[in-house]
Amino acid sequence: MINNEVLSIILGGGQGSRLYPLTESRSKPAVPIAGKYRLVDIPISNCINSEIKRIYVLTQFNSASLNRHIKNTYSFSFFSSAFVDVLAAEQTPGNKGWFQGTADAVRQSMHHFLRHDFEYALILSGDQLYQMDFNEMVKAHKKSKAKISIATIPVNAKDATSFGILKADDKNQITSFIEKPDTSLLPDWTSEVSGEMKSQDRNYLASMGIYIFNRDLLIELMNNPDTIDFGGEIIPQAISEHKTLSYQFEGYWTDIGNIDSFFEANLGLTDDIPQFNLYDKSKRIYTRARMLPTTKVYGTTLNRTVVAEGGIISAAKIEHSVIGIRSRIGDESTVINTYMMGSDFYQNLDELSNKKNVPIGIGARCFIKNAILDMNCCIGNDVRINGGTHLEDTETDTHVIKAGIVVIKKGAVIPNGFVI
Repeated sequence: MINNEVLSIILGGGQGSRLYPLTESRSKPAVPIAGKYRLVDIPISNCINSEIKRIYVLTQFNSASLNRHIKNTYSFSFFSSAFVDVLAAEQTPGNKGWFQGTADAVRQSMHHFLRHDFEYALILSGDQLYQMDFNEMVKAHKKSKAKISIATIPVNAKDATSFGILKADDKNQITSFIEKPDTSLLPDWTSEVSGEMKSQDRNYLASMGIYIFNRDLLIELMNNPDTIDFGGEIIPQAISEHKTLSYQFEGYWTDIGNIDSFFEANLGLTDDIPQFNLYDKSKRIYTRARMLPTTKVYGTTLNRTVVAEGGIISAAKIEHSVIGIRSRIGDESTVINTYMMGSDFYQNLDELSNKKNVPIGIGARCFIKNAILDMNCCIGNDVRINGGTHLEDTETDTHVIKAGIVVIKKGAVIPNGFVI
């Protein structure tokens, strides 16, 4: 079935500078996550699991790989109205420039949306990790007869200063909004939350950047070209004029905003009971179906490690790491606290045996710790990468260090014996 009342709009974000160098040659929603998925698979999968199958993804930077991924992944029956389409910023007689913000992106794309019949627009972020049944949010929106609904998550005082904080009354109607409040202001911004949230001192409602707008109101709001952003302008202005519902969500949710949070979210998948559950058949995450062989492992001690398909691994030890598709790891190597994204293709035996080249993957006798290896990295033999807070932030042609995490750039070649 398809929920024909709802049209989903996924915001691909800006240039993604905080996730650089992972966004150097790809848009933020196309960044690989969990060894085999892309970030955009998360909101799309949440929509599909909620029977919302008319989905637009808005982007403007490095959109080629995102286009390719969506084209190769999400195809529906010819006899269905379901689709997932990418809309990149385009010049038209009425729009001469790039998207200036989240609301401006929706405004410039409205002529595409209005070709479809829908009652509600579900607006999502393309760089968050969570699993949510949007049907429950839509039901709450309709029941309350709200014009706007905002998904909110209870946070503690420490985290509240990093979010837009909403204040809601006992009927979950939002009465006011403040962006990244100072700690001294927080006592006036508590809202009613569940007993479990109170026990964790999570008394403040943070906006998750997930919105439902009634169709007519969205059209009206988009007629004002002076407002370019939802979080900073549209929402604060609309709260006083239109009934706005707070839809409280208490599950796992994280904003993949920077290298640190991206790294933490990926390694969190190796926990005994991960907060983000990839094994729930009712909330499955979809991605491109690849016809890959099983991963082959020999002589390797694996501990708290997630390994995607298609790998050839003969390392000595892999611990607390995520190993992506088609990964090759050589003899006697040790990999700890690392996200290895893997490879887009296999090399043949001649390429692997050519001593002039450094093959894709990790060579023999390497030590890799606290690192992210982007796709198609070539790590030679006897390489030592020991990330940590003892390292200063820096950038070279082959790698970037941020918050102690060593990020090897996509396709970079690290020669034999190299030390970081």
